[in-house]
Amino acid sequence: MKRLTANNLTDLGQLAQQSPRLRMNSNLHSDLSDPVQRLAIAMEPGTLIMPHRHPHTWEVLTALKGRFAVLLFDDAGNVTERAELGEDCSVVEIPDGGWHAVLSRDVGAVIFEVKHGPYAPIAEADVAAWGKGRSAAELNAWYAVAQVGGRIG
Repeated sequence: MKRLTANNLTDLGQLAQQSPRLRMNSNLHSDLSDPVQRLAIAMEPGTLIMPHRHPHTWEVLTALKGRFAVLLFDDAGNVTERAELGEDCSVVEIPDGGWHAVLSRDVGAVIFEVKHGPYAPIAEADVAAWGKGRSAAELNAWYAVAQVGGRIG
């Protein structure tokens, strides 16, 4: 039996704090070729999740510890949906090919992700053009306040 305990989540958060990307994951799947990817991701405030999509799979996210803003966008970068995981929402499912981004709101926050495998790095074409060239501080500040119908300036 594989487990994610409170101690595991705390340790994962501490590793994320020491990581240059401010993120660290713990995989439940045994291999990157697994057809279902299942992982806990510690994400510190300040880590940058570029707006991106996964054309081949839906993605399920749930907050294990802390809070996260999850944003969905249309092709032009307009916010179409917003959820606050760990606050008013427990689980979101992002549709196949849905442009999305995630903002960690709390130190030590850990999110759980499930999606189809095998693992593949995000292709350049699957990172939103309207997000490129912007700093982590700029995108994260916008994610924090972006509302449905809004678009980064």
